[in-house]
Amino acid sequence: MPRPADVDVLSDSFAGLIRALGLVRPDTTPCGQPMSITEAHAIGELHHGGPATQQRLATALRLQKSTVSRLVDQLEADGIATRQANPVDRRSVLVSLTALGTSRAERLDDARRALFSRLLDELDPGERATVVAGLSRLKEAADVLA
Repeated sequence: MPRPADVDVLSDSFAGLIRALGLVRPDTTPCGQPMSITEAHAIGELHHGGPATQQRLATALRLQKSTVSRLVDQLEADGIATRQANPVDRRSVLVSLTALGTSRAERLDDARRALFSRLLDELDPGERATVVAGLSRLKEAADVLA
């Protein structure tokens, strides 16, 4: 059982990190890209995972299917994604990035790498491995709760 003081420190640190990275800004990613964080995650998922059904995208993003439907509507209206018939399951469609979407995804990846590189530069080399391992483990723990 974690100590209450540890819970408080983790909570305060996590909230502070969220604010410091600008995760409370609805229209800009922490790495400075002019899009919502939800849009950035959807673009990244489609870029790295390839075309996806809206259900798979909803599962990956941990969002409601109706939220993903509206998100894909917006991505499609902005020319970032397109829907096409799913050749495996005619009851669903596949969402894919357009050339513009792929370009945005690549810029997003570059900006994200630059941000995290700058963050790691602020740590001593010995701290880096601890922080990376700790955050990876914390993510695994969060996955269990989801």
